[in-house]
Formats: sequence, C-alpha cells, structure tokens
Amino acid sequence: MYRFFRLLSFVPLQLMLGMGALVGWIVWWSSASYRAQFLVNTGHAGLSWKQTKGAVSSAGKLVGEIPWLWARGANIMALQRSEIDEIGFIEKALDQGRGVIFLAPHLGCWEMGAQLLGEVFGPKYGDMIALYRPARKEWLENLLTRFRSRRYLKFVPTTLSGVRTILKHLKAGGYTAILPDQVPPKGLGVWAPFFGRDVYTMTLLPKIAQQTGSLIVLAWCKRLPGARYKCYFSDLSHYGIDDKSISIEEAAKRMNKALEELILKEPDQYLWGYNRGKQPRETVHTKSSVVGANKDA
Repeated sequence: MYRFFRLLSFVPLQLMLGMGALVGWIVWWSSASYRAQFLVNTGHAGLSWKQTKGAVSSAGKLVGEIPWLWARGANIMALQRSEIDEIGFIEKALDQGRGVIFLAPHLGCWEMGAQLLGEVFGPKYGDMIALYRPARKEWLENLLTRFRSRRYLKFVPTTLSGVRTILKHLKAGGYTAILPDQVPPKGLGVWAPFFGRDVYTMTLLPKIAQQTGSLIVLAWCKRLPGARYKCYFSDLSHYGIDDKSISIEEAAKRMNKALEELILKEPDQYLWGYNRGKQPRETVHTKSSVVGANKDA
C-alpha cells in the first residue's frame, strides 16, 4: 500500500481530482444509503439539490487528493498550490503567548488545511500538534502513522496522554486544529442544535478553550480551479465559546451555530454524506478524554 500511494503521488493532482470527482458520482449512484443520508442532511439544512450537488464530486475529490497530500516528497510544499487569507490577528495572539485553536469542519480540503497551518506558522511558532482518532483497520493506521505527519505538523492520539499534550501545548502558546462536526463517543459530547435538529456534539473544543484561554479561529481550505486552494480564517471571539460562565451545552450550541453560518456560504464543498445525526457509539476509552484531563488542568 505504501508503494501504491507513493506511485499515485506522482500523478498530476488535477488529474487525481478529476478521477476523484468521478468516484464521487459512482458512489452516489451505486449507494442508496449514501444518497439517502446526503439528502436527509441537506434537507435539514434547507438546501436544494442545485445548491449542494457539487458536494457529490467534492466528496470524491477528497479521495483523489490523499496520495499527493500524504505521500509527496518532503520538499514539495502545500503552499506552492495555495493562497492564504489574512493571518495578522492569529500572529498577534501567538506573539502574545496565547494558544490558538483552529476549528476546522469537514468543509473543503481539511487535510490540505492542516498542512498549510504547519507551513505558515511552523517556521516562527513551532509545530502544530493535533489529535487524531486511530484507525480501526491496521493497513489504514499504518498509512496514517507513516504519511500524515510532516514538517511542523504532528499528531497525537485521542487518549488522555494526547489531550494532556494538547493542553500543555496551548498553555505554552502553541496551536492546534480540531474537527468539530464529527460524532464523538458516548460521554464525550452533548446534544445541541445543528441545522434544525439536535445532534451529538463534541465538548472537547470548548472545554479545552475554556481551560487554556485560547483564541478560537474558524478555518477552512477551499478548492479552487486548477488544483489550487485558499485557506480562510475567521475570529470566533464574538461567539463566546470559551466563556467559562456558560454551560458546556450552550458552548456547543454556539459552536454549531458558527459552523452552520460557514457551511451555508459554501454548501457544495461540505461532506453532506456523513451521518451527523447518528447515535454516539459506546467506547471503553471514555475516561481517556478531556473529561479526565480536566482534573489535571
């Protein structure tokens, strides 16, 4: 699998994106359950097929991008294909020794976004350290371990040790990125509104923000024509997600509201096929969460 990924990384990215788009439509027409989930989610958001059909090919492009993103040469920078939005307010926070949490939903190319964060901020502010959920399949976990980390971009597992690493990193003025719109395991979230229905929402991000006083920045990487990208940033301070005086349920509600407003601006690049409304799974690792880390904060 390693050699296969390395080989695919040499294929022009624009061609891989085109093949990925085709894969997206093949999956759409071949999987009734995927189509149903996609339409349920867009329906809850009040969006039409015209507004969201581009997300079908966008989901496939995620697959086409992975070999280049993970297996390209170490000397090939993501910045070579990307534009960066205004970052002055982020640099100001980091210069003041304040941690920064990038809230990065499943919109556009979040894998490219993570690499760009490391390349943009790493030379001056050091590594971005982010949490990742270990894959259940051994071959995929081997790929993640071997490929995903790059210069200025490091990953730690979603265990008590990993969360402690993130807390320490933020308190020291570092930065991290968290995907906030995936369903967390049971006990690690709360039910909060998202596009007209209550969904199980992670509490990790607001808890870490409230413990560390970190700046919360909404970040996403948009696909542009010609296999190019642009990374956008928005200061979420006015949402008060990090306000210690509010309940964690209210913080989750505010976080979902920020996500809704962004997704509605670019609905054709969101991952609508994900079962956002599913019940949380049971896990034996519940105590290895930020809940446990609260004792040491």
